[in-house]
Amino acid sequence: MSEQRDRAQGFASAVGAYGLWGLLPVYFILLQPSGAIEIVAWRILLSLVFCLILLLATRTFALLTALVRNRRLLGLSAVTAVLIGINWHVYLYGSLNGFIVEAALGYFINPLVSIALGVIVLRERLRPVQWVAVGISVLAVVVLTVGYGRLPWIALVLAFSFGFYGFVKNRMGKRVTAVAGLTLESAWLVPLAVAELLVIAVFFDGLTMGREGVTHAVLLGFAGVVTAVPLLLFASAARRLPLTVLGFFQYFAPILQFLFGVFIMLEPMPPERWIGFALVWLALVVLTADAVHQRRRALRRRSAEPAPLTGPVQTV
Repeated sequence: MSEQRDRAQGFASAVGAYGLWGLLPVYFILLQPSGAIEIVAWRILLSLVFCLILLLATRTFALLTALVRNRRLLGLSAVTAVLIGINWHVYLYGSLNGFIVEAALGYFINPLVSIALGVIVLRERLRPVQWVAVGISVLAVVVLTVGYGRLPWIALVLAFSFGFYGFVKNRMGKRVTAVAGLTLESAWLVPLAVAELLVIAVFFDGLTMGREGVTHAVLLGFAGVVTAVPLLLFASAARRLPLTVLGFFQYFAPILQFLFGVFIMLEPMPPERWIGFALVWLALVVLTADAVHQRRRALRRRSAEPAPLTGPVQTV
């Protein structure tokens, strides 16, 4: 029962995380005229503040101290900080510069990256159907490269940075709580955030925080909450669900982002891009169908097994 409850919590956390991520482009566009770098810097600083408040409120600050004292986990948290920092910067650039659809593509590709990591790093064996899905996704990238006239680097950077982020989070295990893990990741990135804000304030047009009115300041002030909540939910899900299961929830966010980019922001979608996206979706359908088939086989096999004896065994 405890395992079932744990998995149910993982499912709920994954749905919440990816649903909120799907709405992020709307929030970031509301923050204009703030630029991508300034928004990321505030995200880092305010996420740290928000997480420290949570640790103090829940009286779990000792969990952060224990994490800092563990050299292995401390090193892994530095790796996740670098990966999420790259992801944040590239995603903000795409969201504010008319590449929301390409950013969505990155998160459509992300489940395939998770599968590739399982094969390359964990030595997992793919079934023939899974190899077909991987082949279709590679073809999709080729078609989209031709359609964009360049390699869709935003999509690929987002897919691989977050794919590796999820993988490392999974390797850190259940000993690292969601709040403590994100607190340390934010702390690793604070020097970068401070440097970015100083550069913007001194060498560019200055910071927009407090200069664009009360509404803008309040919205930007929520950057820590908006950043931390879905990441905390994701970290909770990553600790409770296998990497392959977690990959299937990643469809929610890019679907919302894609719809927003195409139908609200009216980003161009020439035929070759529709073909490329259709190939990606076909690969995901193949993966989903295979996963459902394998799960049904496992359930049938389990139900066919004889029930264990519950009483004492009588011997002759």
